[in-house]
Amino acid sequence: MALKVGDTVRYLNAVGGGRVMRISDGIAYVDDEGFETPVPVRECVVIGNSHVFGNGNSSIPSKEADEPKKKAAPKPSAILDDDETALTHLPVVETATGNVLNIVLGFEPVEIKALSQSDFDAYIVNDSNYYIFVSVMTRESGTKEWTPRYDGVIEPNIQEFTFSLHQSDLPHLDRICVQYAAFKRDRAFEAKAPGSVEFKIDATKFARLHCFRPNPYFDSPVIAFEINVNDRVQHDMPEIDPAQLKRGIQEKAREERRNTPVQSKSSKPSGEMIVVDLHASELLDTTAGLSPADILNLQIDRFTEVMQQNMKHIGQKIVFIHGKGEGVLRQAIMKELNHRFKGHDVQDASFREYGFGATQVTIRPTQPTPAPTKKRR
Repeated sequence: MALKVGDTVRYLNAVGGGRVMRISDGIAYVDDEGFETPVPVRECVVIGNSHVFGNGNSSIPSKEADEPKKKAAPKPSAILDDDETALTHLPVVETATGNVLNIVLGFEPVEIKALSQSDFDAYIVNDSNYYIFVSVMTRESGTKEWTPRYDGVIEPNIQEFTFSLHQSDLPHLDRICVQYAAFKRDRAFEAKAPGSVEFKIDATKFARLHCFRPNPYFDSPVIAFEINVNDRVQHDMPEIDPAQLKRGIQEKAREERRNTPVQSKSSKPSGEMIVVDLHASELLDTTAGLSPADILNLQIDRFTEVMQQNMKHIGQKIVFIHGKGEGVLRQAIMKELNHRFKGHDVQDASFREYGFGATQVTIRPTQPTPAPTKKRR
């Protein structure tokens, strides 16, 4: 079907659509939410005609139809209202990848060059073949009550304006919540679980230009929150207190030491090689919030603990796997062996068994440090 002025279209390779206002040199100028968007004609899919209702009757009554009913022709505003009603019942053009949910909430500044004074428009992107019923609410710090911002049904494959966030809102804003349920009309579909996602709002980001970043769903930089990505509900990552995390790791290490059976104080070695992997991934569940210096200290603590446990086991062989890396951990271990634990045999461990980055220590009897002699006067 040839594209005509007045046709309602959706974009073939992008989200959105609207009514064709004019066509020139293969370019259709589409009224997309009040803006004329130039789109190649070949990338427009006709989903409705502005002169046809959902029941097939002309939106502009003919003279013959008016005479028997004795009614005046409808005003332009009435025609527009009828057209909008008709558009809500137009068939949905589904995409090949649209049967998985992708939902994004984006904040776009009204005046990006004056962020300290600008308001921010919030848009929901529904990149799917589903209608979604969406409810958006915000919460101020120090309260448990939520303020409703938007609720409504958002059509498939479209970007919808939801509400405006004003400068006066930002100082008090603490969290934002988006709840949604997906469905289709007039056809069978795979049911999707409803979702509820909360995000903490850092109001200071709305005053920083670098915090507004490009996004594939927006023409200008935005602060975006991913609600659902490929059918996976996204969740706000909790803030991590590095000091609290470090205390938790140390407490866990102490608990493990308390639960470790007491070793025999026999001076005989066990006869088996002791292998200790000092890689951070083996010692810690996570290194989030820890600096390289913190990790190195924990690794040296583990090395010292093993050495002290085996000081009386003469002949005991211990392999410490420290990795090649930049050699920082190995240098720290050698420093301990040359000063704190000197007198033991030290060599590179078997390359065939442990590869590069392993040191073997054989426990030897240590000579007591002679007491200092007193000089006579």
